[in-house]
Amino acid sequence: MKTSMEHENRFESDASRYAAYLETPEGRLRTDLTSANLKDYLTETRELKSLRALDLGCGTGAASIRLARLGIHVTLIDSSPEMLKLAERAAQEAGVSHEVTFKHADVTRVPEALSSESFDVILCHNVLEYVEDPPAVLRGAVRVMRNSSAILSILVRNQAGEVLKTALRAGDLDAAEHNLAAEWGEESLYGGKVRLFTPVALEAMLQDASLAISARWGVRSISDYLPETISRSAAYDRILTLERKLGVREEFFGVARYMHCLAQRVALASEVDP
Repeated sequence: MKTSMEHENRFESDASRYAAYLETPEGRLRTDLTSANLKDYLTETRELKSLRALDLGCGTGAASIRLARLGIHVTLIDSSPEMLKLAERAAQEAGVSHEVTFKHADVTRVPEALSSESFDVILCHNVLEYVEDPPAVLRGAVRVMRNSSAILSILVRNQAGEVLKTALRAGDLDAAEHNLAAEWGEESLYGGKVRLFTPVALEAMLQDASLAISARWGVRSISDYLPETISRSAAYDRILTLERKLGVREEFFGVARYMHCLAQRVALASEVDP
């Protein structure tokens, strides 16, 4: 799913571990929340069945399948053949194989891999944390956006979330203080580092790629900080409902474990009505 050499071998050789994570309450919540955010936005602003989508670093295809079920054709790109196999199997089981196309390619070389294709919706979920050059991935995505009405859906790890989790769940005040300025956090699934973002840094990076944020949500605003006495499985529906309410509120965006943003390309002069 990712492209940095540090993580490539792990995703290549043990894709099943990531698939298993997506079945945990934490993994399900991340997928359910981001998919609901995107579905709400698209339903309100677009004619769904006319759209073409691209999923960068698609992993097991969990997000793509949600779009395909809405009648959107999705092209799934990943550098891991094992991940693509899992995604293809999931698409078959969901009965949406006719709405998906699979492409073995690196997310840093999207324009070259897709030739003259363009898309209305591009997913870039939990990819920028791992690639060596996030701005290059964003610039590549911009090049395959159909026009200024196309949207790029971005999900990244929030630096503030690392501070709160180490303080509230681990009770480690030293680590919490360190994370106030940390550019990297610990990635527990495969080990190693994961890049952290702040709202200001993310918006600046998007602006540099000629993108402007049109909507944003906090994802897992409180669930990562709940005490162990609350069962994530037994209380899943209640947590999901509460997270949906918190995610749209601006005051919770900055403290969520993940930041979910929709961005649009800044319109070229030729695309602006005179």
